[in-house]
Amino acid sequence: MTMKFRMERHPANPLLIPDRSSPWESVNVFNPSVIHHNGLFHMHYRAEGEDWISRIGYAVSADGISWNRLREPVLVPRDELENRGVQDPRVTEIEGVFYMAYTAWMCRDGVHGCYPMIARSTNLVTWERIGPIVTNALEYNKDHVLFPRRIKGRYVAFHRPHPNVCIAQSDDLVTWKREDMATVFGPGSETGWDAMKVGMNGVPIETKHGWLCFYHGVNRDSHYHTNAILLDLDDPTKVIRRPEGPILAPEEVWEIRGDVPNVVFSNANILVGDTVYVYYGGGDHVIALATCKLDAILDYVLNG
Repeated sequence: MTMKFRMERHPANPLLIPDRSSPWESVNVFNPSVIHHNGLFHMHYRAEGEDWISRIGYAVSADGISWNRLREPVLVPRDELENRGVQDPRVTEIEGVFYMAYTAWMCRDGVHGCYPMIARSTNLVTWERIGPIVTNALEYNKDHVLFPRRIKGRYVAFHRPHPNVCIAQSDDLVTWKREDMATVFGPGSETGWDAMKVGMNGVPIETKHGWLCFYHGVNRDSHYHTNAILLDLDDPTKVIRRPEGPILAPEEVWEIRGDVPNVVFSNANILVGDTVYVYYGGGDHVIALATCKLDAILDYVLNG
């Protein structure tokens, strides 16, 4: 596959691997959210143990490379709506409060479904659930993430009713009306790297050119890739430019041969200084990092 722009993988990859001594993160650690707050990198990540129930762990780092993690998860399944796990965190800071978008996965009478949930915290460790963006578990609506500020006075979130990326708006993070939802973009060409479905990655980055967003796409062989897109600042349903992509594809052994093969899946693309840090799950098994300069990725999105 020809790639016009490539993220640069960190030589220390993978940064986080399963802890064989742990009952809840002994099998897989993957799909991390990371924010940079008060000079530290804070990671929330999905983990699975021998029971294959997803829980969300927390780790902290001074440099974004070496991590210290809590021995216990910070979010665990609470009720039957989460009886198969809590998955894929994406943390946004808005007006001094942290909000976690996560997927609640459930199974009832042999039927699986999920809810795009939101929780809040003031310390990144203790979380209070607010509720779901949509209440129909059979929509399989996930890949949701909140924008880092209100737009025209309202909270705005991406979400993904299969197979398209959509926008939702709310006045209070509790009520999300259908009439306030709209499609932003969908899969690419029939034979492309994003032919089957697309979904958002981490928190959008605000730039003078627009919202710089990273997203994943899945091809007809179920391989996951990453690309970037630029959306209008005032109306993020408007696409300014979507380059062909991708910018990150499964190439390393631990991306190709993981618990789920051929996957690079990110919930985190944070700007620290002039560098964009993209943390991602490799093969649904380990956590890794790829980086690029902000100016370089913007030039690619605008002109590539």
